[in-house]
Amino acid sequence: MNCIQNPILPGFNPDPSICRVGDDYYIATSTFEWFPGVQIHHSKDLKHWKLIARPLSRISQLDMRGNPDSCGVWAPCLSYSNGLFYLVYSNVRSFDGVWKDTPNYLVTSNDISGEWSEPIYMSSRGFDGSLFHDDDGKKWYLNMLVDHRNGRFFGGIEMQEYSSEKRQLIGPVHYLTPGTKLGLTEGPHLYKKDGFYYIVLAEGGTEYGHAMSIGRSKSIFGPYEFHPDNPFVSAAEDKDNYLQKCGHGDLIQTQNGDWYAVFLIGRPLTLHGKCTLGRETAIETFIWKDGWPYLKSGSRVPRREVPTANLPEFTHGAQEHRLFFNNETVPLDFQALRIPITENWCSLSDRKGFLRLYGKESLNSLHYQSLLARRVQHFNVRVSTAIEFFPENIHHMAGLVFYYNSGHYHYACITANFDGTKKYLSIISSDNFEMSFQEELVDITNFDKIVLRGEMNRNRLQFFYSLDDISFNDLGIALDASILSDDHVRNGRSRYRPAFTGSFVGVCCQDLAMNAHHADFEWFEYVEIK
Repeated sequence: MNCIQNPILPGFNPDPSICRVGDDYYIATSTFEWFPGVQIHHSKDLKHWKLIARPLSRISQLDMRGNPDSCGVWAPCLSYSNGLFYLVYSNVRSFDGVWKDTPNYLVTSNDISGEWSEPIYMSSRGFDGSLFHDDDGKKWYLNMLVDHRNGRFFGGIEMQEYSSEKRQLIGPVHYLTPGTKLGLTEGPHLYKKDGFYYIVLAEGGTEYGHAMSIGRSKSIFGPYEFHPDNPFVSAAEDKDNYLQKCGHGDLIQTQNGDWYAVFLIGRPLTLHGKCTLGRETAIETFIWKDGWPYLKSGSRVPRREVPTANLPEFTHGAQEHRLFFNNETVPLDFQALRIPITENWCSLSDRKGFLRLYGKESLNSLHYQSLLARRVQHFNVRVSTAIEFFPENIHHMAGLVFYYNSGHYHYACITANFDGTKKYLSIISSDNFEMSFQEELVDITNFDKIVLRGEMNRNRLQFFYSLDDISFNDLGIALDASILSDDHVRNGRSRYRPAFTGSFVGVCCQDLAMNAHHADFEWFEYVEIK
C-alpha cells in the first residue's frame, strides 16, 4: 500500500496549523526563539512537504531580543479567506513566575511566499491565538486565557470578534469553555460543519499525556458539549507506540471530501524517554460518525503509516547534502537565534564563496549570537563544515555546535591560548548551564583550513577533525546527545523554564572581547546515516 510516513515534518516542527487553498496545502509550525519566525511547508498530496517560507522576517514583526529560551513564537494559526492569508502568532516575552507576557499579533499577505504585512496587535490575555472566518463574514479570534491567580494558569478558552476595517478586536470577550477533565487546555481551533461549530483543543500537557480533544455547539458562543469518546487523538494509553506526545492539532478537508488531522508528536529514544528531535508534525485520516470525528483506524492512537489521500502524487527535488556558501542568500534550512540574519554579522559578500560570521556574544546570550543552524531531523546524522579561523586570544572561538538552548549544547571549536601564539581545537559542553571543557585537544597552529565533523547517533555524539577532508580523527571523547531534548531540560531545571524546541546543528563564532573578529566557512554538509 502506498502510505504517508509519519512524521510528515520531522525534527522540531510543533503546533501545526494547516490550510488548504485550492489544490495546495500549507502547514505553519512554531519556531520559538529561532529567526525568521514561523515555518511554512507546502504540499499538494499531504505526503511530500517542502519548506517554502518563514513569514516573520523583520524585527518590526518579531522582536525577540532578550526572550528566554523556548519563548518567542508559539502556536501560529494560518488561515485563508477571500484572497488573503492570515497568520496569528504569539511572541512570548517572559514565562517564569505566575505572570506570562504573551502579546499576540496578526499579519497578512496575498502571497504566502512573499512579503507579509506589519503586525496588528491583538491582545496579551493568553497565547495560542487562532482566527476563525465564519460564513456570515465575521472573524473571530480565540486564545487560551492565562489566569495567574492562586496557581491556576490555564484559564480556559475565550473569543472576541476581529474587525478587518478597524484592524483590532472589538466587542465583548466571550468565554467558551474551560475544556475537559484532562485539563491544561490550550491550542483552540474553530470549524463549522453541518450546522455545528466544532472546537479542537490541545489538552493534557505537551508531554506523554498530551491529547487532542473536540467539542461542538449549535451556537458559536456555546455551550460546547464534548466528544463522547474524548480524547480524539492521544497515545497516552499506548506507551509502546512509535508516535508519542500526540496532540495540539488542526483539521482539514481535501478537495475530494476526505478529512485529515495534523498534530504534534514526539519520538522518544527509549520507552517514554528523551526526544532529541523535538516535537514533530504527524498526520492521520478520520471519518465523521454521528456528528463526531473518529480516526479511520478505529483507534485514537496515531499510526506510523497512514493511507494516502486520493490526490495526485507531487514530489519535490532532492536536496544537495553539501551546501556551498556561494550564493547571495543563506539557504532556507538555516535560522538564527532571536535576531535577523543580516550582513553586519552574517555575510556572503565580504569574502566571495564563503560564509563570514563576525563573532558576537557567547552561546549563553539571549540577545546577539552569531550562530546559524538547522534542525536535526534524523536520529543518526553526520554533519561537517570547512572553517578558516585565526583566533588571537582566548575570547575568540568558532566552529560546529549541536545546540538545544543557551544552557544545553556541545561545541567543537577553534580557539587560541592567552596571547594567540597557539591555535587549538577544543570542545565546550553545557548541561543545565554547568560548563565542562576538553581543552587544547589538538594543536592546529600551522593549519589554515580545518574540517570539523559531528556524528550524532541517537544519544551519542562524537566529534572529528580533518586537515584534508579525507582522513578524519576523533576529537575528544564521546558525548551525551540526550541532553539536547525537552525531556532532559525539564527534568534538570532548578526552577521552571519552558523547554519546547529540539536539537539544532550549525556554525557559530564568538568574539567575547570586541564582538568583531570573524570566521569563514566554505561549506556545510548534513547527511543522514542509514
